[in-house]
Amino acid sequence: MADDQWVPPTVLLAVDLVIFTLRESRLQVMLIERGIEPYRGALALPGGFLSHEKEDLVTAAHRELAEEAGLGADQLHLEQLGIYGAPDRDPRGRVVSASYLAIAPRLPEPVAGTDASRACWTPVDQALSSDAQLAFDHKQILTDGVDRAREKLERSALATAFCGPTFTIAELRDVYEAVWGVRLDPRNFYRKVQSVDGFIVPAGPSRKAEGGRPARLFRPGPCTTLHPPMIRPVGQAAREAA
Repeated sequence: MADDQWVPPTVLLAVDLVIFTLRESRLQVMLIERGIEPYRGALALPGGFLSHEKEDLVTAAHRELAEEAGLGADQLHLEQLGIYGAPDRDPRGRVVSASYLAIAPRLPEPVAGTDASRACWTPVDQALSSDAQLAFDHKQILTDGVDRAREKLERSALATAFCGPTFTIAELRDVYEAVWGVRLDPRNFYRKVQSVDGFIVPAGPSRKAEGGRPARLFRPGPCTTLHPPMIRPVGQAAREAA
């Protein structure tokens, strides 16, 4: 071998998981407290290295989810969020991570295992605050996951999954406000929802509201992709909607 012949670097493969649910009307993310170095005692996204050379990424993601949070593959559908490979992202060496995203309603309390001291649901705004310190580059991965979740609510009927079998427009609006992190004008929201054919459909009698008029009930419609999309207000539009 010539002295100047290039030798490829040793790269380790890992997976990181961004798992969202709604709890107490807030978008929350699953975090674990690391029980090993590096970053022992720090909060992080669930994840870890592939266990052997023949393990594929999705299998590794589901395995880590079960080991670190006690959730099975039958409880969540994972979709790939991105690939993270900055040279200095892990002090143990060159580590490239494939991140996966899942958004699901009514998830149980996570149960920590293996190299996690504990697992917990944490409000996203708290996890992304300037005071929060997440291990590795997990704050960036979480930020990207939030952006993807907000986009999914714009273009899919995902929001209805976080409501009951029947729901009011106000309850559906609560889901959008929690995920988007903005206040929405009730009249504008009602008009936009009704303009999307097949998004929601009437569901029988109204529900009696405390101290107000009965609220109409709806259920999910047949469409899974929203046309036109429910565009999230940003900038001046968000301030006016508040």
